[in-house]
Amino acid sequence: MKLTPVMEKYILHWGEMGTRWGVNRTVAQIHALLFLSSTPLNAEEITETLGVARSNVSTSIKELQSWNLVKSVHMLGDRRDHFETMKDPWELFYTIMEGRKQRELDPTVSVLRECVLDSDQDKETPAEVKERMKDVLEFMETLDTWHGQIKGLPKSTLLKLISVRP
Repeated sequence: MKLTPVMEKYILHWGEMGTRWGVNRTVAQIHALLFLSSTPLNAEEITETLGVARSNVSTSIKELQSWNLVKSVHMLGDRRDHFETMKDPWELFYTIMEGRKQRELDPTVSVLRECVLDSDQDKETPAEVKERMKDVLEFMETLDTWHGQIKGLPKSTLLKLISVRP
């Protein structure tokens, strides 16, 4: 795939942003490349286009697949796997939001619930610390509820909510 300077800029920036979001730079760059590509790409094409190691591409593709951001497709007459990502930014947003909920929010809520329950029996933990843990749990449960409400909304409703001004 031939990249224009604008495409290179986009991919490089997406890689930089990925590192700020806690994602490996190459993973983010591969996702950006697949997002911009009009056709599915095989691992060799990704390797050549981005100038990264083939093993890095394989590992990165597996990570993107674990997030449900990349899927494998087959091309007639080609035995290699080709990869593509969704092109709708809203669909990407929902997929990433769901993945982050499962990997970050759910385990945190679970541990916070345990901490709050354990603190009820704990005589050594100060009352204000127990209260702070309860406050954080309540906040996280509110985020979890919000997530459930948001993911069920149609895109048109979400756009209306986002554009509401104080």
